[in-house]
Amino acid sequence: MDTPDVGIPEQLARGMSMAEQHEYLRTKLTRRRALVTAGAFAGGGLLAGCASGASTRTSTTTPSPATSRVPGSVVAPFGRHLAFGADPKTQMRISWQVPFAVKKPYVRVGLTPWGLSRKIEAEVRDLHTPGLAGQRFALDQYYLHAALDGLRPGTTYYYGVGHEGFDPTSRERHSTIGSFRTAPASPGTFVFTAFGDQGVTPDALANDKVLLGRHPSFHLHAGDICYADSVGVGKDSDVYDPSAWDLFLKQTESVAKSVPWMVTTGNHDMEAWYSPNGYGGQSARWTLPDNGFDARNAPGVYSFTYGNVGIVALDANDVSYEIPANKGYTDGKQTAWLDKRLGELRKTVDFIVVFFHHCTYSTSTHASDGGVRDAWLPLFAKHQVDLVINGHNHVYERTDAIQGGKVGKQVPVGASTDPTRDGIVYVTAGGAGKSLYRFPAGVKDSYEGKVTHRESIETFHWTKSQHQRPDTVEWSRVRYTGFSFLSVEAEAGTSPKLKVSALAQSGKRIDYFEVRRGA
Repeated sequence: MDTPDVGIPEQLARGMSMAEQHEYLRTKLTRRRALVTAGAFAGGGLLAGCASGASTRTSTTTPSPATSRVPGSVVAPFGRHLAFGADPKTQMRISWQVPFAVKKPYVRVGLTPWGLSRKIEAEVRDLHTPGLAGQRFALDQYYLHAALDGLRPGTTYYYGVGHEGFDPTSRERHSTIGSFRTAPASPGTFVFTAFGDQGVTPDALANDKVLLGRHPSFHLHAGDICYADSVGVGKDSDVYDPSAWDLFLKQTESVAKSVPWMVTTGNHDMEAWYSPNGYGGQSARWTLPDNGFDARNAPGVYSFTYGNVGIVALDANDVSYEIPANKGYTDGKQTAWLDKRLGELRKTVDFIVVFFHHCTYSTSTHASDGGVRDAWLPLFAKHQVDLVINGHNHVYERTDAIQGGKVGKQVPVGASTDPTRDGIVYVTAGGAGKSLYRFPAGVKDSYEGKVTHRESIETFHWTKSQHQRPDTVEWSRVRYTGFSFLSVEAEAGTSPKLKVSALAQSGKRIDYFEVRRGA
């Protein structure tokens, strides 16, 4: 029997917030479960057991009746991904997925691959997505999470994920064992990487391979993670395809199984079925630091310190003028938390890096979001943030140092800048793998080895009334229309610095500059 098509009509959805869409879907959509078998998925070219729906129950021991007949010995974990806890020196969160419900899931951890002596019980967060006629099957997913606390700083650990019937320490499954390294006890030199807007594509996979070669200590993903919602305006939940998440986690496992993959939310990550603000699915799939202002309802808002760098993740959907489906959902609490957290970090670290999705300064397709500027620019200036990383526009674009909305200092390729004197550099790193955008007509790329001089660019920024206000800007310093990512080397000591590079999918460097405070 076909599942009734009861998605949100497009005309109705345009005027609804995420919370209103969530209520509509929960009221109208069928609750009937229709678990798709592994064979059906294989025939459709998708991973077995893929699903993404939201059930509120959590179970660590009892499988659902529909899957209890599947022996644990034939259920293989996949999609392993790591994330730091609030303290990267002593905390790691391990997450993974299974195609069917399993009994007694766990993680084994140790200091050698053959000595996984510590066993930690895992939590199951199961999700259900109802079917929509002509668009998707009803799907169920099972995400598992284990919290590792009390770890030693600067130490390499090995781990294996398992459940009743699947032992990662057995000889035939020893190849499934992964590893990670905790943050050092004292600051040193390290590398982290960043991008936004990846999706599931061959170019995304190629970018990941180059990224892994940088040996990053962690990776920042600035929203628009897998594009399960292909529309991305927080309105058309009826076209949501949950199986995209399973493909994405499988794709990124080669990196994320050993490199903490720290995400925040983009406009394509709002999924109305799961919770009033659309983040119920993200809460099931990721375990992120819970030190934000409200980890339960805003999982993409948090911070952590690694070495001499403080990292702050924000949810720009809360302040966006361009895509206002979730605008104001925190009632100002996120911005208040940001002010407090930046003040705390400024006293304890050399550098502060903030990352979120919507662009503060960009000239490409979506241009700049005035809501981000109105809410957060005063705080970035007040606390002298050192680097801001965004996604949203599927290109690489880097500004000069900006102070008071204007160029504080030109920062050509290879130059150095001081945020205490010059202003802040903003980087759009949205070329992670999804289809690329372009710059305004007549505006050429300008990057290392191919610099094109241009005094100004005609662009726009989004206003509170969702209008595009024209701008003539002089701060667009580096532009690259290609797949790429950001690589940042942080150095501590008597002359701390951030050495910021952008690398193309080929591994070729397309941009480079340094951030030094008080230089």
